[in-house]
Amino acid sequence: MSEGPWLIVGLGNPGPQYAGNRHNVGQMVLDELARRTGATFGSRGGLLSRRPQAAVAESRLGVLPGGAPGPRVVLAKPTTFMNVSGGPVASLAQYYGVPAERVVMVHDELDIPFAEIKLKIGGGEGGHNGLRDTTKALGTKDYVRVRVGVGRPPGRMDPADYVLRDFTGPERKDLPWLVDAAADAVELVVTEGLERAQLKYHTRA
Repeated sequence: MSEGPWLIVGLGNPGPQYAGNRHNVGQMVLDELARRTGATFGSRGGLLSRRPQAAVAESRLGVLPGGAPGPRVVLAKPTTFMNVSGGPVASLAQYYGVPAERVVMVHDELDIPFAEIKLKIGGGEGGHNGLRDTTKALGTKDYVRVRVGVGRPPGRMDPADYVLRDFTGPERKDLPWLVDAAADAVELVVTEGLERAQLKYHTRA
C-alpha cells in the first residue's frame, strides 16, 4: 500500500433528530471506527472555513499483515447537510493531501438489501445526493464507496422519506451487526486493499 493517510467519511445529516435515520448509517459506522481506535471527534473549522464543516478524528486503523500498526486515517463526519457534503470532503482531502483513490465514503444504499455491504470505486451515484455533491467537489468519481444496504422503501413510499426515517424495530436488532461489518469492511480496504474487501463482501452478488 502506498504511503499517506486515508480519508474515511461517514455521510449523514447533522443534529439528533436525524441520528437514527437510515440516511445516517455512514456516520454510525464512523462512530464505531472511532470507538475501535480510541479516537475522539473534534470540530475542524478554522483551517477549512470560518465555520466548522466536519467532526474529525485522526488515528491508525487496523493491523497490517505482519502485525505492524495499520495506516493513518482521518475519520470525518461532515456537519453540513447531506446534499452539500462535497465541500467538507474536498477541503479535508486537500488539507491532508489525500488523493481521491484514498477517499472512502461510507453511505446508505437503497439498491442493496438491508444488512448487505458492497464496495466499489468510481461509477454512478445512484441518485445519492451526498455522493453527487462529493463527485462535483472532488472533480472525479474515482473514490471508494462502502455501500451499506438499507433496502428499497415499501409500497409507494418516496425514497427520500424512507431514508429520513429511523430503522424499524426488527432492523434495529441487526443494526449493530451491520455497523460492525461495515467498519470491518473499511478496515479491510485500508489494510489489504479494495479487491480483498470485495472478495469478502461480494460473495452473495
